[in-house]
Amino acid sequence: MATFLHRVAHWAFRRRRTVVLVWVAVLAAVFLGAVNSSEAPEDSASLPGIESQQAFDLLDERFPGTEADGAEARVVFVAADGQQVTSTANRSAVDTLVDEVADGPQVAGATSPFDAHAVSEDASTAYATITYRTTADDLTEASKEALTEAVERARDAGLTVEVGGSALETEPAQGIGEVLGILVAAVVLLITFGSLAAAGLPLLTAVLGVGISLATITALGSALGFSSTVGELAMMLGLAVGIDYSLFVVSRYREERAKGHQAQEAAALAVGTAGSAVVFAGLTVVIALLGLSVVGVPTLTKMGVGSAGTVLVGVLIALTAVPALLGFWPDAVLPRRDREGPRRTRGRRPGRFGRNRNSSGNRNSNGKGTTPAGTARTPWGVRWAQFVTRRPVAVLLLTVVGLGALAVPSLNLRMGMPGAESKPTTTTERRAYDALADGFGPGFNGPLTVVVDVKGADDPAAAVTGVSDRLAGTGGIVSVSPPHFNAAKDTAVVSAVPSTGPASERTQDLVRTIRDERPAIESATGAEFQVTGTTALNIDVGRKMQDALVPYLAVVVGLAFLLLMVVFRSILVPVKAALGFLLSVGAALGAIVTVFQEGHGAGFFGVEETGPIMSTMPVFLVGIVFGLAMDYQVFLVSRIREAHIHGEQPGQAVVTGFRHSAQVVGAAALIMMAVFGGFMTGGESMVKMVGFGLASAVFFDAFVVRMAFVPAVLALLGKRAWWLPGRLDRLLPRVDVEGEALTRRALVPNNASGDDDRRESVTV
Repeated sequence: MATFLHRVAHWAFRRRRTVVLVWVAVLAAVFLGAVNSSEAPEDSASLPGIESQQAFDLLDERFPGTEADGAEARVVFVAADGQQVTSTANRSAVDTLVDEVADGPQVAGATSPFDAHAVSEDASTAYATITYRTTADDLTEASKEALTEAVERARDAGLTVEVGGSALETEPAQGIGEVLGILVAAVVLLITFGSLAAAGLPLLTAVLGVGISLATITALGSALGFSSTVGELAMMLGLAVGIDYSLFVVSRYREERAKGHQAQEAAALAVGTAGSAVVFAGLTVVIALLGLSVVGVPTLTKMGVGSAGTVLVGVLIALTAVPALLGFWPDAVLPRRDREGPRRTRGRRPGRFGRNRNSSGNRNSNGKGTTPAGTARTPWGVRWAQFVTRRPVAVLLLTVVGLGALAVPSLNLRMGMPGAESKPTTTTERRAYDALADGFGPGFNGPLTVVVDVKGADDPAAAVTGVSDRLAGTGGIVSVSPPHFNAAKDTAVVSAVPSTGPASERTQDLVRTIRDERPAIESATGAEFQVTGTTALNIDVGRKMQDALVPYLAVVVGLAFLLLMVVFRSILVPVKAALGFLLSVGAALGAIVTVFQEGHGAGFFGVEETGPIMSTMPVFLVGIVFGLAMDYQVFLVSRIREAHIHGEQPGQAVVTGFRHSAQVVGAAALIMMAVFGGFMTGGESMVKMVGFGLASAVFFDAFVVRMAFVPAVLALLGKRAWWLPGRLDRLLPRVDVEGEALTRRALVPNNASGDDDRRESVTV
């Protein structure tokens, strides 16, 4: 692997103009494809294999001309203090609004609260239901404006009017996630490298990769069903991994230049070593993302495929475009003092990452940061690694206990899909939700839709009545609506209102009770029925995600274990990597539950309402974080193994690995945290949850697991960490991630500049 990538980088460096033109041509081609492509589809809520979806499909079949997920607006009227909505003036204002909206475009029906008995007992609150013939995504601006104007006129009449439902759903406030991530990344890179060019190159290549990936996703959106959500995730991951992969190659290039190699050979060595780690780190991310298909949710599968493609583009750019760009400006990425010319640098090793050091690894008196007396200041990564290797037991116990304690709240994880109750109080949906809960009870916002199939019943009307009566007699149900039959009179829909809110555990128990009692009800009535609606759908999705989590973990961890065993030629190192990942993801889930479910510190993060954790969040977090965690595992441990292969004792190999990679891994983690954390600036609670979860997981994994847990375990295992049974050693392919074959070569530096197109002489 290392030798092959070494040759690729030599070619890219020599043919740098060709390489750059090819990437620009690819960007132009996919951009043209995106411009001329059909509009991308909206996110699909289809979830095959769950009862709620089957009921929706039955509604679409038996009620032709209407869509089960058609847009709906629930207009809530609240009278002023001391008044009632049934008063003459207020009733007139309500009726006027209903009549105006009923004649609007795309409206299927508008039901007055006085005709549907939708008035609270104290007559302070009422609601009108407006249904549309199309989905919320297909509503025209004219339809939305007609409803908005009617609402404003009712407000002018003195009523408090709010609108819930999907018809006028408020778009969440847009954050500055991408901009903030890039700005923080630029600052971190500038501090790490001390060079504008070195800081700008990873940003440039990351933006190039994201541009190609987003344009490709847009171009293929119609054919493959990629929605806008696929592009958003791809952009978030593309920025993070694209910057990181280029960062590792550029830092290794500077290190090789500091050892005296000319630019072309330094670029080739950087790609042959750090690039090998990039390849296998990228493969682990791809495995984790493609593994989302195991869950069985089409939307997650598409998100995984689109994001995996983005990661692959980032890997290819790091292996080809980065050495090509280094060929154009071979010295620009070096620190200023190393660009001063040979006379200023003769007699010392230049470079921030490769300064002259004594046998213990400390900088000599020529290095930056030494005292006037010449006493070297040891890099922080070396000092920390030495501390951990001297006290591995204490560090290991503290790490495991600390992360374990943070993970404890995850045992109380409740999954669901937050609705209007999680929106800010500044939105009309949230105010409508609160008004309905106050006027009609908490369960009114989460009714259960029961689809009754009476195709085989002798007396369809009696069968539906029997089902309704049994539902009304179920504990936890406060009311059941009159049945609504289709034209063929073989299917009816009834709405059952629970006594508890849609996110309540008691509501989940109620849905389970109704389904458990179904055989007896169907036997007594001769009708079949299914429970659906938003509340039941959220419950079913949560259960599906929970059931899929363990198989998904098994597939992803198993495949990654095999890959890491090939990379490190060890059994215990992949086991350690998997255990460390479980600690970090457990702590991240615990932090999410603490903030977003239990509400501790919620105000600090701008979370106005707590509730169940988004159903897809645990699986999503596991997939993304596992791939990113293996990035740090490969980059850090490959340098430790490289030092061990070259003859260093296990403890010293850990120190050497940290000397070369701790600073860069830390910078990479900060960049990822900035990219993910930037998404918390948006107004949507679910987006904040994703940003918070990913940022905290990266923090735990990079700064706790990889910087403390990993070196402590390696120090305790010693040489046993690299043990591999002889038979397995012969069976596994050798990929040479550490570049061992390259180090056996005696490099003969030529006197040409870094822009010389001739390949340097090599003797084996």
